[in-house]
Amino acid sequence: MEHSVRFDEKSFSNGDVYIGMIKGILPHDKGKYTWSDGTIYEGDWEGEKMTGKGLIVWSSGAQYEGEISGGYLHGYGTLTTSSGCFYRGGWRMNAQHGIGLKQYSNSDVYEGLWKEGVPEGSGSYTWNNGNMYVGNWKNGKINGRGVMKWVNSDIFDGFWLNGLMHGSGVYRFGDGGLYIGTWNKGLKDGKGVFYPAGSKHSSLKKLHSPSDQDDNGFLLSVEKHQAPKVRVMRSLSEKITVISRFKSFRQISHRTSSLKINLIHHDSAQDYVFHDSSLTLSNAFEEDQSEASGKSTLVYEREYVQGVLIMERISECSESSCKKKQQNKFSMKQVKKNSCLDIFEGQQSYYLKLNLQLGIRYTVGKITPVPAREVRSSDFGDRARIRMYFPRAGSQLTPPHCSINFYWKDYCPMVFRNLREMFKLDAAEYMMSICGDSGLRDLSSPGKSGSIFYLSKDDRFVIKTVNKSELKVLLNMLPKYYRHVGDHENTLITKFFGLHRIKLRGGKKVRFVVMGNVFCTELQIHRRYDLKGSSQGRYTNNDKINCNTTLKELDLKYEFHMDKKLRESLLKQISLDCKFLESQHIIDYSLLLGLHFRAPENLKAFVEHHESMQHQESLPSGDEGELLILPKGLILVSHEPSIVNTAPGPHIRGNTLRAYSMGDNEVDLLLPGTARLRVQLGVNMPAQATRKLQEESKEVELFEVYDVVLYMGIIDILQNYNLKKKIEHAYKSLQFDPMTISVVEPKMYDDRFIKFLEEKVFPENP
Repeated sequence: MEHSVRFDEKSFSNGDVYIGMIKGILPHDKGKYTWSDGTIYEGDWEGEKMTGKGLIVWSSGAQYEGEISGGYLHGYGTLTTSSGCFYRGGWRMNAQHGIGLKQYSNSDVYEGLWKEGVPEGSGSYTWNNGNMYVGNWKNGKINGRGVMKWVNSDIFDGFWLNGLMHGSGVYRFGDGGLYIGTWNKGLKDGKGVFYPAGSKHSSLKKLHSPSDQDDNGFLLSVEKHQAPKVRVMRSLSEKITVISRFKSFRQISHRTSSLKINLIHHDSAQDYVFHDSSLTLSNAFEEDQSEASGKSTLVYEREYVQGVLIMERISECSESSCKKKQQNKFSMKQVKKNSCLDIFEGQQSYYLKLNLQLGIRYTVGKITPVPAREVRSSDFGDRARIRMYFPRAGSQLTPPHCSINFYWKDYCPMVFRNLREMFKLDAAEYMMSICGDSGLRDLSSPGKSGSIFYLSKDDRFVIKTVNKSELKVLLNMLPKYYRHVGDHENTLITKFFGLHRIKLRGGKKVRFVVMGNVFCTELQIHRRYDLKGSSQGRYTNNDKINCNTTLKELDLKYEFHMDKKLRESLLKQISLDCKFLESQHIIDYSLLLGLHFRAPENLKAFVEHHESMQHQESLPSGDEGELLILPKGLILVSHEPSIVNTAPGPHIRGNTLRAYSMGDNEVDLLLPGTARLRVQLGVNMPAQATRKLQEESKEVELFEVYDVVLYMGIIDILQNYNLKKKIEHAYKSLQFDPMTISVVEPKMYDDRFIKFLEEKVFPENP
């Protein structure tokens, strides 16, 4: 029996009133519902729910006019609060979602993409004092590439993280001065170049095309608005649980009190934006401006550690040379062309990565379900291979893909599966890290091998192409390597996770090895060194050095002093690892060393105070000695597993280390104001770096001692040696040197390498 639609008015004992169309016993089509507290809805109804277009006026004075679905603000609509906050745009389940404009009660304005109630995606924010940001957002904070323009005409164009400048960028001052460099959580960190006002730096014009600028020269690098494809959680900050299913008007009367929406008024930018409208970075760059010279040819090459200037070199730079340095040092996305195999007609990197991801996904998916068991001798043999053909159109065992046809070979799959489990890597996480949609990115080759390097999106894995001889070395040493890793969980030797080969139908082959990234850490690595213990040709030309350059022995200007127990553990494990490499007749390996510098907040003030004291004619006895003690930026505390992350990973080296200074107890590293980290061999190791001062140095160094966090691993272990040929080559080129690795037996090299580390790199504390 169909119910007729009629106009009616209903009053309830709690004071609620409904006036409008009714179908059966439920609201239908058009109607107005007034709650006893004064909240009103007038608009479309569908069955028992507010659906369509309507107007809600709350007793607080806030009102919404627009689309509603199932009792939720959903679609397009306008919300105005009693405090003057205004939003017009898309909604999803009571939260701003899609493209929208919001004007806050303090007159700040945001226009762009929203996700579940907060800015996310591309958008612009204008503060009431005239400052403006255009760029990317994430979870309500400035994040990604973007441009900030201050009311004093200063402009920063670069990368951001959680509302702070983070990564490479260009800071242009209102008077025309320019600083190009890197930032870390809002502070200048690393190497950079400062061009005073009036300098000629035409190479910067290529950073932005004319179409990227507005009439005022404001650099705009914002992507077009595109509604993000997301899944929306049903837990909402502004939830309106209105009328669910009702069987009578009495049920509506009892339940409609939930329409008294708890609006959480975001009336100022501080609710969404990490920094408020008073944000300005001019003061942070006063030193740049004050030191700027009026000569247009002067260039200041600078280096910072967490906002503290540690080095400055003034050079005279012509336009052409400046352009060359600009391209070499500060390209925001610089990928070196590799000489490995030019076999993919200009798209080698794309196809190699795609084929590699397809193969690894297939191999891991095939081997993971196999029941776990001990590795057998046959698992290392020539027959321990997985082979598969991947046609472009797909097959019964392989998916279709957009690359070219290729053959896949996976070496010793059971061995590497057990190695990954030994390193406590989850198979699903391993696949997602490497085989995700944006799983791999190109890296420039740090050496002369011509290999191609890829890095996983989460920085956990490095993938390198290897030649046939290197592949044979790894396969030959794999049984003993497997045993060594099992016996020494703190080993510093490179961790291998897979060995693969791609073969095209024409017969060309590319071989890959998957390794752990030594520098997988949230801390920024400020210096990288490749140490072999040699003095022959082990230096880097200054014009080739940038923030990502891997330096060598003669570039090392520091000695590292650490806790007695930490040093003993480190050198003991290096000795064990070298003995293993000696047994495999492997030579030319290196210790890859990474430094993270810590600059305490009061370090700059301390140095300024010390310099002012030096200018005084007399100094009270005892004061000078106290001034020379730098404040500590690192603190060792007793290890607490419940506080720090103890999850294993490709860079983790086993046990938590014990420190002599902490009573031989396991320790964590406390970085004041930053983090608490678990100290392990080669990971999060605290030390004090003492700079080796050089006479007649052209660099103006402001400090001599630094607190550093060390990361290290032994790399380049896939090369056998031919002693006779190397000796002949060394004598012919008259390059014989007691430290030259080319003319020593593995045992001799091991002894000299360890001695070099003990005496020159990690000497005993004085």
